[in-house]
Amino acid sequence: PGNAVGAAAGGDWRHWGRTPSGTRHAPLDQITPGNVADLQVAWTYRTGEIPKSGSQTHVVTPLHVNGMLYGCTQSSRLFALDAETGQERWTFDPKTGESIFPRCRGVGYHDAKATGAASTVPAGEQPTAACTRRIIATTVDARIVAVDALTGQPCTDFGDNGIVSLRVGMDKGNPEFYFPTAAPTVTRNLVIVGGLVWDNQELGEPSGVVRAFDVRTGALVWAWDLGNPAITGLPPEGQSYTPGTPNVWSTPAFDEALGLVYLPTGNATPDFWGRHRTEADDRYSSSIVALDIATGRERWRFQTVRHDLWDYDVPSQPALYDVPDGKGGMTPALIQTTKRGQIFMLDRRDGTPMAEVVDRPVPQGGVPDERLAATQPYSVGMPAIGTEPLSEQRMWGLTPLDQLMCRIDFRKARYEGEFTPPSEQWTIQYPGWMGGTTWGSASVAENLGYLILNDTRVAVLNRLVPRAAYDAKASADGGHTGGAPQRGTPWGIEQQRFLSALGVPCQEPPYGTINAIDLATRKLVWSMPLGTTEETGPLGIATRLPMPIGMPTRGGPITTSSGLIFMAAAQDYYIRALDVRTGRELWKERLPVGAETVPMTYLSPASGRQFVVISAGGNSSTTTKGDYVVAFALPQ
Repeated sequence: PGNAVGAAAGGDWRHWGRTPSGTRHAPLDQITPGNVADLQVAWTYRTGEIPKSGSQTHVVTPLHVNGMLYGCTQSSRLFALDAETGQERWTFDPKTGESIFPRCRGVGYHDAKATGAASTVPAGEQPTAACTRRIIATTVDARIVAVDALTGQPCTDFGDNGIVSLRVGMDKGNPEFYFPTAAPTVTRNLVIVGGLVWDNQELGEPSGVVRAFDVRTGALVWAWDLGNPAITGLPPEGQSYTPGTPNVWSTPAFDEALGLVYLPTGNATPDFWGRHRTEADDRYSSSIVALDIATGRERWRFQTVRHDLWDYDVPSQPALYDVPDGKGGMTPALIQTTKRGQIFMLDRRDGTPMAEVVDRPVPQGGVPDERLAATQPYSVGMPAIGTEPLSEQRMWGLTPLDQLMCRIDFRKARYEGEFTPPSEQWTIQYPGWMGGTTWGSASVAENLGYLILNDTRVAVLNRLVPRAAYDAKASADGGHTGGAPQRGTPWGIEQQRFLSALGVPCQEPPYGTINAIDLATRKLVWSMPLGTTEETGPLGIATRLPMPIGMPTRGGPITTSSGLIFMAAAQDYYIRALDVRTGRELWKERLPVGAETVPMTYLSPASGRQFVVISAGGNSSTTTKGDYVVAFALPQ
């Protein structure tokens, strides 16, 4: 197997996906399948910010650089910890105030003395100039902050005393609907940022523009506005970046040698009615777009869904990895997982599919004022995960009665596969917009060439409601419609999970799995249900029974060269270690609360010990929340 690009120092975790390639693979072998069962809690850090509601989540994957851990809380407060002890070294509060969607998945790191991804400064040797090493973060109120990695003090040479506003040029649309949540991409001397735009609220929401800023000064270097390619920096006086365009809310990967950054794009807003969309919207939504790092100009693009009416954003970071070409050589690949369960393998030099992609006809109909794509792309050259079509026979229940009700509801709804068009009739969407492999992304076990990915298998119900009727119901219900308004369009949308009367998914389990695919043979090696019903159950009552039926997952896996997968993300309270070759569970440890994020691992320079760290903030299915960062290590 080939090596991922941009490998960082072996014991560090310098990027959200560990390296620029986003493979989440650590070349560490201190913790092995033979001793992993001896792992124990080494230290626990409390951020002091317990999430208050379902929209607040503590999901940070910290960075490790030179014996320090760097992370952020859901309110964008930054913290640095001693990697050996978990002792707090410093915090920085950007004072963001209230936010619609408070969360922070990670921070960026830049070393002015580094020539590549790895630092040239020996561990323990401290640079003398302030902000020679800096932590870069975005905030939920749309700012970039830069602080000294050693002290947490603002870098006064960056923007306005360490702050750059991301609202400059975003004059159209409700500014509260735009808020970055992913870790910024730091490459060369640039900070590249996209942003999350709150789905389905109205026409003309803030732009999906992607921008690059000078990591030292905070000055804008380039902008990529897909709605107006002529804008390459700030918009002309009196104008703004194109509103409502597809955004990049997840995390890019980048290849320094090729000089390309790879953007996973979302959809034009709103998601479920798109007659208003422009040609540019339809060209770039739900795609992977490669830009020149230096200039921000497009080099190639590949689309995973045409005229997306199902919220099938590309939610995960691409994985960059060199795969065998079958002729004794290697091809630089980009592997992209999706909500649909389709896995696309592209040549990352030009976007050409390396695994066969075919166009298939998809259902038509829906509402008369919509237009639909006649075909959609299917990656038939790679395994598809969790895509077996639903059927009445696959309806499931805890009792014969609720199974019967699910079968009746299945017959009442329209379902013709994942591209059943939205309409005034309830339609079943499976894989659902909350399913497949989402923002937690995949891992590549680089020494084996295995792609490791988890997925969620939960169907959803959608129904378009005429504008007047939707607004009347929203007014009567105080705005609580179980959907989204899509203001400015003829239709609101009502949505709900396809559940039985007991609150259990109507389709048979598993509802979440973890899988291994051999990237050389492009075959599924193994697939296992992931997660138990210990903390969940019918009517929201926890069963306390560790039945391993496989539960929905939020978060993702990491791998190590010793042959381990570390993973939390399920709806119980456990972090697990699995054998990468078989999927067999080798260890699990109960956390204080659930953990819906991606773990990380590193070697501490102080002791040489390997640590595994996970943030635990609670999960979406339980009300108990927390503010924990928990580290595990072998006994000394």
